[in-house]
Amino acid sequence: MELFIDLALLSMLFATAIGIVLSRDLIAVVMLTGIYGFLSASFFVLMDAVDVAFTEAAVGAGISPLLMLLTLAMVGRKEQANRSRNFFALMLVTITGALLIIGTFGMPEFGSANAPAHTHVAPRYIEQSGAEIGIPNIVTSVLASYRGFDTFGEVAVIFTAGIGVLSLLMLKPAPSQVPLSNGARHHTVLRIVSKILIPPILLFALYVQFHGDYGPGGGFQAGVIFAAGIILYTMFFGVDVAQQVVSSAVLRVLAAFGVLLYGSVGLVSMLNGGEFLNYSVLAENPLTGQHIGILVIELGVGITVAAVMVMIFYCFAGQQSKQVEAEE
Repeated sequence: MELFIDLALLSMLFATAIGIVLSRDLIAVVMLTGIYGFLSASFFVLMDAVDVAFTEAAVGAGISPLLMLLTLAMVGRKEQANRSRNFFALMLVTITGALLIIGTFGMPEFGSANAPAHTHVAPRYIEQSGAEIGIPNIVTSVLASYRGFDTFGEVAVIFTAGIGVLSLLMLKPAPSQVPLSNGARHHTVLRIVSKILIPPILLFALYVQFHGDYGPGGGFQAGVIFAAGIILYTMFFGVDVAQQVVSSAVLRVLAAFGVLLYGSVGLVSMLNGGEFLNYSVLAENPLTGQHIGILVIELGVGITVAAVMVMIFYCFAGQQSKQVEAEE
């Protein structure tokens, strides 16, 4: 039964990808991209990668399509016909694809017990993470503790991406007289439903944030879920109303604060006589120190991810508002 579900999902993923390539209607492409994100999230759940599924569902099927739709509002929904054919690019893609396929022949079989990933670091994490880190979720142990420095780099990349978007667009808050700032004011049913849905979404984000030690979740997942709730609020109540709740200036401060909070844990670890991001020295009991360090750095991750996601959405929404104002 599981094999049948896997094949069905892979077939739908393949069909959706073909539809994205062949379609010239960009709105249809965005919708298919969202469907592809949902299918990918479902596939991750079947592979017991629920942490990744959370992120894919919120970003791949939620926030990313919204940003694409805002972009289409500025550039139009139809792709311009290109009669020229770049055979050099086609040849390069074909050769690269062939090399990638050939490379897979040297990989171990899927699920093989003799694969390097199953014979080196994975057994150590599985056997010793409980005694060294003291939390049930091995994924959180690896991401937040064993490779905490790498995760710190990922958070810095997300922060840099947000700064890059701000630098490119150089936007100011959308003026209140622009139609976009009215949100879905005339859609009473949608606004009532959103009022019912948004509080549970935000509450679930907090649960994912602070329960990541014991179940699927953590800062990345909680950040995108929290951002999705704020973006949903923005869509139905308007950019101007949303910025009265969470302004762009506050988001910029929060985005930087999350990165600084993460890095500060490493500095405190060093001041206590340990290595950078060695949480064991944060308390007399090493396991307690690990708990404290992981909770704090995951909070920093969640703050930065949520702030950057909402900040980017504000940027695109404000850009679309300016274009509408210019056309009027």
